Amino acid sequence: MHEMSVALSVVDQVERAARSRGAHGVSHVRVDIGELAGVVPDALAFCFELACAGTVLEGCELFARPVPGRASCEPCGRTWETGMPPDLVCAHCRRAATELLTGRELTITEVRWAAEPPARATPTASHHEEP
Repeated sequence: MHEMSVALSVVDQVERAARSRGAHGVSHVRVDIGELAGVVPDALAFCFELACAGTVLEGCELFARPVPGRASCEPCGRTWETGMPPDLVCAHCRRAATELLTGRELTITEVRWAAEPPARATPTASHHEEP
């Protein structure tokens, strides 16, 4: 599953940033996902939760912002949303898109550090009565 490798990469990058800042936890991560990036947001969210287990990101939320694909035509200067599957031909002059402007993004745009370290279970002393 492609989304698992993406989730692991996001977790790795955020963990490295957390260590460099001395952060104890992460409350949420926000990513931009282009509609042409080939990433299914729901699948990424599922994989992200699994990838966070046992890391400084455990329990954090993933917020994904979809970014529509946009293309431009240099000869006539028009831009348009490509849609999915992408339409890369200018509706005005019928030429192929000169440039794909947006839609391939897969970018971490925000990381919110947790205010306090996550609560850890503390071992409790057990009391045994002697016979």
